[in-house]
Amino acid sequence: MEPSLLLSLCFIILSFQFSHSFHDLPTGIHPRDKNYYASKVIKCKDGSSSFAISRLNDNFCDCPDGTDEPGTGACPMGRFYCRNIGSKPRFLFSSRVNDHICDCCDGSDENDETFSCPNTCVKGGDSSNQTTSQGSRIDQLHKFGRKATKHEIDKEDSEQNYTALQVLMVLQAILLLSVVGITLFCRRTRSRKRPLLLYRKH
Repeated sequence: MEPSLLLSLCFIILSFQFSHSFHDLPTGIHPRDKNYYASKVIKCKDGSSSFAISRLNDNFCDCPDGTDEPGTGACPMGRFYCRNIGSKPRFLFSSRVNDHICDCCDGSDENDETFSCPNTCVKGGDSSNQTTSQGSRIDQLHKFGRKATKHEIDKEDSEQNYTALQVLMVLQAILLLSVVGITLFCRRTRSRKRPLLLYRKH
């Protein structure tokens, strides 16, 4: 099998597994927390209490830190994870969930079926799109009677961009290791075939 074909096959498998893991996650949960939420009884991350899996994202705050409500706005201290497949993933404060303002480019932050957002992640998060999004966000906040400064939004976006960068670095490392592994495998396969061919010639 050609190395380029092996590489393409490996990339497709990795992409499928990565996207499939996203579909298995409840709304608002970061992929690294998948195992944390796999139990039937889950502890609050601050250690204050625990809750049954059936109470996850039930729009009632059981944990002060928002562990039980990653996909709703029920807990003031909660954080919502935008998967934004095709663009930059990011975290939002829970106050931005189901507020009738599209903050995630995939529209996942508006999930209570009273308001829908189009998936615009294919735009890719270029600088002009980020500037437009930020400006419209401030306008929308003022429209709904909520105060926010550009500095606050810049600070939050920089934190989210750092997290997105970490995820991207992990994916690049996985891809690099896959390429190295396939290359080494191909070289070993070729080196095993050469002695056999020489033997046949003799």
